[in-house]
Amino acid sequence: MEAPLYPDFPLDPSTPRGGQPAFWVGPRYLAGDDGRLYDAVADTLSGLGWTSLTIVRGRHEPDEVPEDRQVLRSTVLHISPDALRWAQWSLADEPFHLGDLPIAWHISARADTSSPLASWSSYFTTDVPGEAVTDFLVALDARGEPTVPLAGPELVLDAVAAHGWLRDIDQPHAAATDPTFTSHISLGEVPPLIQDADPRALTAEADEAGPAGWQAWAEPALGAPCLWAASFGSSVPHDLVSAFAASLSSTAPVLRRVTPLATRERLLRAPA
Repeated sequence: MEAPLYPDFPLDPSTPRGGQPAFWVGPRYLAGDDGRLYDAVADTLSGLGWTSLTIVRGRHEPDEVPEDRQVLRSTVLHISPDALRWAQWSLADEPFHLGDLPIAWHISARADTSSPLASWSSYFTTDVPGEAVTDFLVALDARGEPTVPLAGPELVLDAVAAHGWLRDIDQPHAAATDPTFTSHISLGEVPPLIQDADPRALTAEADEAGPAGWQAWAEPALGAPCLWAASFGSSVPHDLVSAFAASLSSTAPVLRRVTPLATRERLLRAPA
């Protein structure tokens, strides 16, 4: 259990003007997304020059005023200038779940524009720290070829170990956990429905393991619901996963106005 830096300051004190005060908090992997996971990522993509498209599905009656329109589903799609990578905000579009949590961002890439299919996909639920998702996307944007592997899986574990995470005793080359044993990253079996172009993902028999991919999640207490989860298809380059892992495990504090109830007592905090 970690103690507040300033115990005399409540985590969410009221202010004279009624605004939500900001705090510097850590560790990052337990700080949540501040309720701004879309804004944080979308602002970064806009700065990188990605194009955003909004798809709205609904019912519109003749002479109906816009505010009465029944929107059934909506999706926001961000596409890189070379059209080789894209990020889809799918929370409002009936997303499937990962670790019993709705997937918020679905990020994919392909080798060339001649194929409409993604070579790999990655998925991030709500409360994944926005800093980690944006750093993953910045690394993806900077890559000349978004699907070519450039490094091995050891790069991911080195990234978290550099920030004090502990390698798993039984799987030192495939898994690690934070010092409080609440957050984990592991290379292993990929959950169902994770899209990937690796043909082994489609041909694996029911009793044999398919290609391994990286999974990360936070479990605030043993047996408690996950705070967040992230999944990477087996073809996601390890250096991109490493960028996510390095940001996730960073010891630098992050600015938050809203923190997850499940981890609030574990956070170090200081007024901003």
